[in-house]
Amino acid sequence: MVIRGRAPLRISFGGGGTDVAPFCEEQGGAIIGSTINKYAYCSIVPRDDDQIVVHSLDFDMTVKYNTNENYVYDGKLDLVTAALKAMDIKQGCEVYLQCDAPPGSGLGTSSTVMVAMLTAMSRWKGTMMDAYAMADLAYQVERLDLKIDGGYQDQYASTFGGFNFIEFHGRNNVVVNPLRIKKDIIHELQYNLLLCYTGKVHVSANIIKDQVQNYEKQDAFQAMCEVKALAYALKDELLKGNLHSFGKLLDYGWQSKKRMSTKISNPQIDELYEEALKAGAMGGKLLGAGGGGFLLLYCPYNVRHKVAARMEQMGGQLTDWNFELRGAQSWVADDDRWQYNQVKVHMPNGEYRFDI
Repeated sequence: MVIRGRAPLRISFGGGGTDVAPFCEEQGGAIIGSTINKYAYCSIVPRDDDQIVVHSLDFDMTVKYNTNENYVYDGKLDLVTAALKAMDIKQGCEVYLQCDAPPGSGLGTSSTVMVAMLTAMSRWKGTMMDAYAMADLAYQVERLDLKIDGGYQDQYASTFGGFNFIEFHGRNNVVVNPLRIKKDIIHELQYNLLLCYTGKVHVSANIIKDQVQNYEKQDAFQAMCEVKALAYALKDELLKGNLHSFGKLLDYGWQSKKRMSTKISNPQIDELYEEALKAGAMGGKLLGAGGGGFLLLYCPYNVRHKVAARMEQMGGQLTDWNFELRGAQSWVADDDRWQYNQVKVHMPNGEYRFDI
């Protein structure tokens, strides 16, 4: 059999960075965002020996372990090593990983891969975890065990799925508020949004370190407070269906977030964003910690095509996408079911046979 785990990537509309300590522990953080139909996948094929073979399909990399040895972090697929250790995997298996977006895209890829792995491993072991426990374990493995700098939002967004307003006050004090948004509003919002890949990969941990160091600086701290307030404002406008106000607030949030760290943007990204505004976009933001990855733009329907054309002229890559309202999932695929030698079908004029 094959055990699969799938977790959706996410886009954040506002509040990014306020989920990182010490701000979220001292001031309380807030994020509004949604998951999209881009995913991280983990497939597990049990083996009869004590060998664990991990295949990263995106990087064409294979790492082998032995269940009798201690797991060591050596820089080669450490996310997998940490997940295997956290789930106490003692049986041999083949693990296959694949993600619909590259690392550093701003869509929460590393945390989503972690959630997909833990979801698959939990299904394999028959361990029942609710969404809060799963998200917290993903946070523990990535942030505490591996000591990768970052916040809480990616693990919770991917695990729960859909539109959420998430409030953070430190570990074990996270509240996920699902947003009940009318389908008409969701469809209109998706139509008015563009997702543009800038082609520049960022290292989020480096940007977050700089943001944390700036916490004591008055302007950066005030910017974090504004970003948090804008998350609440974005939530209110989205629930009311005031989408043009929502689009304009994205711009306010982006301007405030850039004050949190000089590494969040760069001249190339600023130029791309300014050209989008000139072409008719009302607002937008770079997704993730900053520095590169995907640019989210809000464009009224009658200028959306002009913004799209301008982004492509500037070297941006537009991505086809939609919202995903489900969170992390797992299932079992039984390969034996598909080992047919022949498929038969009965029709009015006789029986047809197809050799497989």
